[in-house]
Amino acid sequence: MPVLPRTFPLATVTLEDAAQRQFRLLECTAAHFEGPQLFEADAGVVPGLGRPRTTARVEAVLADYFGAEDAALVQGAGTGAIRAALGAAVSPGDPLLIHRAPVYRTTAVTLRGLGVRTTEADFNDRTALRRALESGAFSWAYVQHSRQRLADSYDPGEVLAACRAAGVRTVVDDNYAVMRVPASGVELGADASCFSLFKLHGPEGVGVVVGARDLIAHIRADNYSGGGQVQGHQALDALRALTRVPVLWALQSRVGAEIAERLTAGEVPGVAEVRIANAQDRCLLVRLDRPVARELPAVAARHGAAPYPVGSNSRYEIAPLVYRMSGSSLDDDPGLADWTVRINPMRAGADLVIEILRRSLHDLKG
Repeated sequence: MPVLPRTFPLATVTLEDAAQRQFRLLECTAAHFEGPQLFEADAGVVPGLGRPRTTARVEAVLADYFGAEDAALVQGAGTGAIRAALGAAVSPGDPLLIHRAPVYRTTAVTLRGLGVRTTEADFNDRTALRRALESGAFSWAYVQHSRQRLADSYDPGEVLAACRAAGVRTVVDDNYAVMRVPASGVELGADASCFSLFKLHGPEGVGVVVGARDLIAHIRADNYSGGGQVQGHQALDALRALTRVPVLWALQSRVGAEIAERLTAGEVPGVAEVRIANAQDRCLLVRLDRPVARELPAVAARHGAAPYPVGSNSRYEIAPLVYRMSGSSLDDDPGLADWTVRINPMRAGADLVIEILRRSLHDLKG
């Protein structure tokens, strides 16, 4: 029977702080939109802008909110945002410093397609990171805000500060972290934060890069085609959805903590161990006392759980998610596959999640 490693979950914001963040987002919105414009949306490659006016206004709101020089909405959700930022930062053959861990699958495709030369350093080891940065071999580093390995413990802010001190610019994958943690990558000093707005209840396929003016200008120059633009109605839809996210995420984090406490206290027979982890999204890792993890999601679905993700906290996902470990987590520790599931309460309370798990494990005993 495997044992879950110690995890180091990223800090989250309180419900009270989340409400203030929501209010601040609306203040930024009011600074860039006149009232009627919030009910209007245009489309096309507007002369002088190269994108819809509404899209440009939403980009200005996001740049303002995150304290960045500029922002660019892109197609392709979080993957598209990472691809756009890295494509603007590095060229084929360029060296890129990354963390020594399994790379998120879609990011690995991007790195392969760009043809960069990646070099790994263990970001958990400050000495190893410092040596890599002091080598002078890198102009850019790529940092994933959420954990790549379950046992990752590095502070993203400290990693970014070390890069900045060494004159190394940074692109941060802020998927699964932004709006949930106290500060995004760009707020911690990164040159770019990349994330999916679909994961933040926005429309399918929309992502954003928030960051340095020169990087955003390069992204816009590369994305000159009308077919590649995020149209005004998509941008406005994303902004409307984003206003609800901080409070939703804070509530979800609070519910997750309650579930972990109750499961650890032994409330559900069949649960051997629980960890809160940033395994992609913030979730509960639940190790069972029998190797039935592969069967559990389908059984839990009969009791109302979602059996698979759509966008990992997208607008479609309201029921608790009971699912397998992420691919990158299993790459790091394949022995967990039969014993551990990840659970995200989504919009549900602790009582429903615990009852679904109790019933499902009872069914599997039969």
